[in-house]
Amino acid sequence: MLRYLPFLLVLALWIYAFVDCLNTPEEEVRHLPKVVWVIIILLFGEVLVGPVAWLITGKVRQPVRAAGAMPGQWVAPDDNPEFLKSLNKDDPEKG
Repeated sequence: MLRYLPFLLVLALWIYAFVDCLNTPEEEVRHLPKVVWVIIILLFGEVLVGPVAWLITGKVRQPVRAAGAMPGQWVAPDDNPEFLKSLNKDDPEKG
């Protein structure tokens, strides 16, 4: 069973890169047209060159920011102090 693990990992990376490339908007694709990236991923997927190239250079990656880090950015209700204060105002038991 363990001898199939490398094959499954390569297959998973191949599929992930392919789906990620297909779901990426055209304006976020770097260096080559999207169609060329799909062909590279499909042709060179077995040797991991295509998927690794896509993941490293093919897509514009944005750094992940903490919630509320940017002004005007949407904040989840349980992280929003103004929303939590409004819950106390609406509670009839607390008067």
